[in-house]
Amino acid sequence: MFMSYEHPPYRPPSEAGSVLFRLTRGCPWNQCTFCSMYKDTPFERRPVEEIVQDIQRAKEIYGPHVTTFFFGDSNSLILDAGILEQILHSLYDNFQNIDRVTSYARAKTLCKKSLEDLRRIRKAGLTLLHIGLETGDAELLTEIRKGVTPDQMVEGCVRAREAGFEVSLYVLAGIGGEAKWQQHATGTADVINRADPHFIRIRTYVPTPYSSLYDREKNNQFQLASPETILREQYLLIDLLEVTSQYLSDHVSNYVPVYGTLPDDKTGMLETLDRAIGDLSSNESYRRSLEMKRHLTHL
Repeated sequence: MFMSYEHPPYRPPSEAGSVLFRLTRGCPWNQCTFCSMYKDTPFERRPVEEIVQDIQRAKEIYGPHVTTFFFGDSNSLILDAGILEQILHSLYDNFQNIDRVTSYARAKTLCKKSLEDLRRIRKAGLTLLHIGLETGDAELLTEIRKGVTPDQMVEGCVRAREAGFEVSLYVLAGIGGEAKWQQHATGTADVINRADPHFIRIRTYVPTPYSSLYDREKNNQFQLASPETILREQYLLIDLLEVTSQYLSDHVSNYVPVYGTLPDDKTGMLETLDRAIGDLSSNESYRRSLEMKRHLTHL
């Protein structure tokens, strides 16, 4: 009998080669001003039986030797620990060569879950959590309606690390606009320094339709950060970081690809950004090419 197989509609770029499983539909928060994802998708938990069928169907499609997997939609950790254990046991029963199983997670959800439950989920085989920080500045977190404080961001990440997860933290460059880039950079550096994630991933804010911040920008209520401002913001952020993390610019929205292991590669990363800032001042063609990126890319 034919079984359907429901993929999540979004996944991190780093999971491009992973098999995708949809554990929930939509986002249980769904209020962030910069985000247009899931706006027409009421949040719901999928029945475990459907998910197990998807796992079995995926084995038929991809074979048993797949090594990486991703759980969507936006916050699989909202499911009870026992349900996640059941799903993970089914996954590992069907695929015997697993290297990595990852999921989106909200920091506030991690704060609410007991450390015992987080450890149960980690022991069952979920290995890495993708967490959207966006910014560590308290004022900006309120403005973008992230629904979490800087301290809760730190607590969620620390609890995830204590439970044994790898933590991948996402920063949204330019979310402070032209006016608040410095407080965005300094507040974000403070949260990251306290959370000390395994990975720091940079995305550049690009307005997307069907989000309230897009409407504000179109109505001249929010001034987009210029390429030069965003590069200066990233320079300040990296300069303030005191972590042992991988810093990754693995998204098409970013103006300058900056990669490195902190703290060892900090000097080289800052030199890369410094050269790019200098080129913006002296090379009009380079400036125009960066300006065009915000019209060619999306979150």
